[in-house]
Amino acid sequence: MRTQFCEAMVTLAQSPDLVFLTGDLGFMALEPLRSALGNRFINAGVSEQNMVSVAAGLAKQGLDAWAYSIAPFIYARGFEQIRNDVAFHNLPVKIVGNGGGYGYGVMGPTHHAIEDYGIMLTLPHMKAFVPVFDQDLGAVIPAIGMHSGPSYLRLGRGETPKQYTVPAYKPWRQLTQGHGPVVIAVGPLAGSYIAACTDRANLWAVAELPLSKNPMPEALQTQLAAAGHLIVAEEHVAQGGFGAALALHMMQSGQMTPRFTHLYATAHHFAGYGSQQFLRTQSQLDPASLLAALDLQSFA
Repeated sequence: MRTQFCEAMVTLAQSPDLVFLTGDLGFMALEPLRSALGNRFINAGVSEQNMVSVAAGLAKQGLDAWAYSIAPFIYARGFEQIRNDVAFHNLPVKIVGNGGGYGYGVMGPTHHAIEDYGIMLTLPHMKAFVPVFDQDLGAVIPAIGMHSGPSYLRLGRGETPKQYTVPAYKPWRQLTQGHGPVVIAVGPLAGSYIAACTDRANLWAVAELPLSKNPMPEALQTQLAAAGHLIVAEEHVAQGGFGAALALHMMQSGQMTPRFTHLYATAHHFAGYGSQQFLRTQSQLDPASLLAALDLQSFA
């Protein structure tokens, strides 16, 4: 999604208030944005904490500040600055983390972002955006710009099946229709499930969090009442994840389904290292594991 992110940002570059900061990253990808912004494209160096504080200061002065780095480098390393300088002052700084979930694969757990939006959403005023498809970025970037408070953008890798027509961007989208359980997946993971869910389940993708700012559509609520089984999948740890937030919301609102299955990132460390797909399989987040959950339902 990094290329599409750059393209969407270039369209905003004509605004004289836009300032983009990078933590010495984005080479071979963000050069068009650097050319479009000139001296408003700032390489802050390997100094993410300082970069976030500078972005907060720029936003305080009325500028449109974006801060970009590899996901764990910016939300984990710069968390205190995000909390104290950005969130506590409700400043509209856009925090951009590239390589969400297990996106950096063999780079190991230091580069994985499997607790990112859960951590960020503990902060006041924060909103998280987790685009599903590469094509979403053209709509997501303006949506982030319209949010009046701080935001976190988790960039991943679009996983659109061949010959699949991507529906227009919405915070909630139904991607497949079926007669089995309802499946809700967060971000790009949803794209990897389309083939598995076609004719088997109602697959929904969610791209904006928290639920308080992005409630479930009525059509989804109707399907949940009829299905009796909800499967939530996210490339994020269970603690603080979307699944936990959704289950609590449904219990409090009296909408809880008889069966609830949560598929999530189970660990930072495994016996071996591998690609994003390898790590998803270790966590039972791959399509085969989802199919197993769907088949279990059919025999229940």
